[in-house]
Amino acid sequence: MENNSSLFRKKTVTQILSDAHQADQASGGLKKILGVRDLVSLGIAAIVGAGIFSTIGLASFNGGPAVSLLFVFTAVACVFTALSYAQFASTVPVSGSAYTYAYVAFGELFAWIIGWALILEYAVSNMVVAISWSRYFVTMLAGFGVVLPGWLTIDPGSAAEAFAKLQTGEVLTTAEQAAALAYQTAPLLGDLRIIFDLPAGLITVLVTALVYIGIKESRTASNIMVVLKIGVVLLVIFAGAFYVKPENWTPFAPNGVGGVLSGVAAVFFAFIGFDSISTTAEECKNPQRDLPRAMIYCLLICTVLYVLITLVLTGMVNYKELNVADPLAFVFERIGLDFMAGVISVSAVIAITSALLVYQLGQPRIWMTMSRDGLLWKKFATIHPKYQTPSFATIITGIVVAVPALFFKMDFFVDLTSVGTFFAFILVCGGVLYLDHTGISAQSKFRVPYVNGKYIIGVFFVAAFAYTLYNGHLLEAVADKPLLVVFWLTWAVLSVLGYRHRFSLLPVMGILTNLYLMTELGASNWLIFVIWLVIGLVIYFAYGYRKSKLA
Repeated sequence: MENNSSLFRKKTVTQILSDAHQADQASGGLKKILGVRDLVSLGIAAIVGAGIFSTIGLASFNGGPAVSLLFVFTAVACVFTALSYAQFASTVPVSGSAYTYAYVAFGELFAWIIGWALILEYAVSNMVVAISWSRYFVTMLAGFGVVLPGWLTIDPGSAAEAFAKLQTGEVLTTAEQAAALAYQTAPLLGDLRIIFDLPAGLITVLVTALVYIGIKESRTASNIMVVLKIGVVLLVIFAGAFYVKPENWTPFAPNGVGGVLSGVAAVFFAFIGFDSISTTAEECKNPQRDLPRAMIYCLLICTVLYVLITLVLTGMVNYKELNVADPLAFVFERIGLDFMAGVISVSAVIAITSALLVYQLGQPRIWMTMSRDGLLWKKFATIHPKYQTPSFATIITGIVVAVPALFFKMDFFVDLTSVGTFFAFILVCGGVLYLDHTGISAQSKFRVPYVNGKYIIGVFFVAAFAYTLYNGHLLEAVADKPLLVVFWLTWAVLSVLGYRHRFSLLPVMGILTNLYLMTELGASNWLIFVIWLVIGLVIYFAYGYRKSKLA
């Protein structure tokens, strides 16, 4: 064990497994019922959710048909990361995901930072998913002739903005006209207009109740919903293929590489989720064998679906028309197939519900693990005697997601999800280098395939840096994105360390691709993430540092 007064005190793999076993003995533990098929289903449920049904439109609008290549690039970055996650999951099969992995590799302070970042990732992802669900649900009800009052289906900010535009005489889009009308017709409480997104809050409460009742029920619901949504995605691909006009694919990258990469946050959001299945490790029948397989399978399946659906969407209509909240339904409405648009709206509601389910499943299990280690209040580790789920943590997760989903805009959350996730991904990839360096990898049932990076990392660094300098892009790129300095410095350091310690190439590729994608995110994302981090550090030093089991 490390010095127990150190910020970087670490847990050994044996210690973590022993703590999980003791917690099981004390509380009856979680039900071990998940196999490979269930895990792949949960992974697909998380990945093929709000991303493919909503944010894919914005990414296509910015990057044109070339966004299909961005999906491939992002998937490659995710594969490097997924392999690293898979190695950790096979070494430390407990519910803490990247939080637990960081505890082994980097020590307590980094573990806390990652746990805190994951709270942001999961909670914020679910807010986006809940708001997206609400939009599709309202569209679906309208298709059946049921129209909810506007002020019950929108956030106050969007309604007020649209009304302000109306006052200045600006030309409003159809969506903005509806938002302005919602503002005008909202009931008043004194001077305050009552406006909130009721469906978003309601679905969060219902899904939280299902997750509270049990993993078995959640698994069954997830499996059914995944079969339905994969069927619909295939239907969109095959039906849409008949309406593709190849001329819509030219120009392939209308806004250049910059336009394509501006969709990074949206596209990456569409992939987040493969890591969430690692939070169910303690409910797997054979986590060390099944988790690595499931992560790779669901990533491959989802990448193929994403690339095909992006090519079909941008082939059916011009990319300039795709900046809408429900792009899949929109393209079929646009070509007059209202029946298909209706089918997609119904299935989107189902698909997005399953994504919501997986995130609501993952969040409480991370809190439970942090609580077991003493870093959060003991109550978060409470297991329900009948349902065998982390009951208190599940209820708090429901409240934390439902309240903001009632009152905030979706755009605000999409970008926010990515920073914490990239941060977690980089530490997990770095953690594998630590496992290799210290020999802990010998305990891993699954290992990232070893490719000796001794010379390759440095050679690629020199080539890439020389190419950027030669083309004169370096200064303007750094002026535009100051974080690129961190990227180049990290690559330089990894080149030296890789030469000295014969680093495995794939985890290094994972670190670099995630770090590069991170530089593409806006300053506001970073600012909010830093504020979130500061709040987390205050809580850690006020509570976790003193109450930690290792202290």
